[in-house]
Amino acid sequence: MTDYLVQAEELRKTYVRGGGVFGDGRGERFTAVDEVSFAVGAGETFAIVGESGCGKTTLARMLLRLIEPDSGKILFDGQAMLELSRAELRTARRKMQMIFQDPFASLNPRMKVGEIVAEPLAIHEPELQPKERVERAAEILRRVGVDGAAMKRYAHEFSGGQRQRIGIARALILRPKLIVADEPVSALDVSVGAQVLRLLQELQSEFGLTYVFISHSLPVVAQLATRIAVMRAGKFLEVGPAGEVLRKPSSGYTRELLAAVPEIPQAGLV
Repeated sequence: MTDYLVQAEELRKTYVRGGGVFGDGRGERFTAVDEVSFAVGAGETFAIVGESGCGKTTLARMLLRLIEPDSGKILFDGQAMLELSRAELRTARRKMQMIFQDPFASLNPRMKVGEIVAEPLAIHEPELQPKERVERAAEILRRVGVDGAAMKRYAHEFSGGQRQRIGIARALILRPKLIVADEPVSALDVSVGAQVLRLLQELQSEFGLTYVFISHSLPVVAQLATRIAVMRAGKFLEVGPAGEVLRKPSSGYTRELLAAVPEIPQAGLV
């Protein structure tokens, strides 16, 4: 595969651990992401799976430059992300959006749902008339299964599953090429999470989306992933097609993860 939308080369990120409340920077330094490289093809679902604290969320946020890497390179849609100016980065960001783990914390409680979903339009397409923003917000909300009447209500009035759908609508309203989904169903119960996964599959096909999907759950990524990277202690232990990683893992750690799950769904349903 040569038609890559995202390429990461030797990404590295370190933090200082400890040092007290008023940390003087002399605490122990640890490596959250340790020279990780990978590429994601257009239309693919690249899943990064690993236990909490392995560095997968840090890696995901670096791809969007929400966190700056210490070293390495990131190419997105042919652009060197780490070389972009602030204005250039703002333009690039409309092509990449994030779905966050916590549907309760990721939505502004002071804003109505219509304002939350339309906010990216106000930032990236300020020339739009307010009426156009409202119409587009209502349209994308309906597409993700949220009634247009929700526009005038607040996020706290909705269930976790509905809030996550609102977050998905906000991510999609700019018609991005890339969605980084950080544990998007981990805060939901199993049945609601399964509905959200099916929605993400439908949206990928409909809008031609590319996913970088972060999860600690092999059964979850098995339902979506075309390729899987298994991450531990800041490094990728193995990367390969979903079926291959799930059925014939090369890493002992992956085998341990698989052994802890009673049954893995069939991979490659996308």
